[in-house]
Amino acid sequence: MATRTALTCCLALCLCRSAFAQPVEAEPPRVDAPIALLSPAPAASFADHADILPAVLGPQLRVITLDLTRPANDVWDRIRRGFAMPDLDGGLVEKYQRHYLERPGFLQQVFARGGRYLYHIVNELEARGLPTELALLPMVESNYNPLAYSRAKASGLWQFIPSTGRHYKLTQDKWIDERRDVIASTEAALEYLQYIYELHGDWHLALAAYNWGEGAVSRALQRNEDAGLPTEYVHLRMPSETRNYVPKLQALKNIVMNPEQFGFELPYVANRPHFVTVESPVGVDLATAARLAEMPIGEFLALNPAFNRPAITRSGHSLVVPAERADEFEERLRTLADAGPLWGTYRLKRGETLATVAKRHRLTLAQLRQLNGLTARSRTATGYALLVPKGGDPRGALAVSGMIPLKVRAVK
Repeated sequence: MATRTALTCCLALCLCRSAFAQPVEAEPPRVDAPIALLSPAPAASFADHADILPAVLGPQLRVITLDLTRPANDVWDRIRRGFAMPDLDGGLVEKYQRHYLERPGFLQQVFARGGRYLYHIVNELEARGLPTELALLPMVESNYNPLAYSRAKASGLWQFIPSTGRHYKLTQDKWIDERRDVIASTEAALEYLQYIYELHGDWHLALAAYNWGEGAVSRALQRNEDAGLPTEYVHLRMPSETRNYVPKLQALKNIVMNPEQFGFELPYVANRPHFVTVESPVGVDLATAARLAEMPIGEFLALNPAFNRPAITRSGHSLVVPAERADEFEERLRTLADAGPLWGTYRLKRGETLATVAKRHRLTLAQLRQLNGLTARSRTATGYALLVPKGGDPRGALAVSGMIPLKVRAVK
């Protein structure tokens, strides 16, 4: 009986080690799911991607456990508890782990930048029952920079291209671009990710579709199916950017799962709301709002990155500020609103020139153009609405306008 008991305990220990431990050399251990090794792929798919095949597993094992009976220490702890995607292993994952870990200063900076938004993103993920790995996706997309703008005209934390943004009802006009709005774009991104996951039933395919396009992934799946080839993510032909996309996310997941193993310290991100929204009065410029919130302009824009003009001239907009500053900020905004708007709009009359409007509002032509995101080649027609000062100091607004990544197009 003692021998049988000892054998049973030994077998149980082996099973636990198999399910919950992984070699350090391959990637950090985790407890959410056993690792799924990639099977060799046909030469047609992998001839040029041999480095993504699984690494040889080493002998050293380390078990990581998460105590789910206690409250989360911080947002990172909360993110670990929600990891639910199948793991990916291989040379590309190791390549990007090295890439990130060899740049600890950059990694710290980007994770600290993301700390402004992570609590909100994790809340939204949990509300939808989505895996918290997706909270790391904006690092792959934009390095958590809501002002990021790509060559493909993708914008914001989640890098929406214009057409997808419009499909998910993100306003894009000369006054605002909600692809950069942290709250609106997060809602749209999670809705889109949920849709493409339900379309493909696989998170790796859903992520590939987010990067490459759902139609492109569907066609790649159909090609493999017609050729009698496997249809898992790792077997598909895809552009190198998409091929690297999921390994980048997996590398970040590994680092967040067990930073101590890699000798890296995650910046502290408290598990509490970082920001709240406050209704904005009409006619306030962002530089003045930042001053009322007692924040540097750059930090204020990081929470309010959606504006294409440096002042708010329409009702119904909110401003985002740190939660601990909200009450005083709201009171100061009320006082400002009582004094009247600092900025407004002026519509071009027939035959009127920008130079004439600029002179009337004590601006240079260059300043008027900068405030309105116009270049010397931009065309403005009768009725075009221009942002103009009504007592506001243009210097702060001009500084803000220089930080807005608006890509100017001619207006007909």
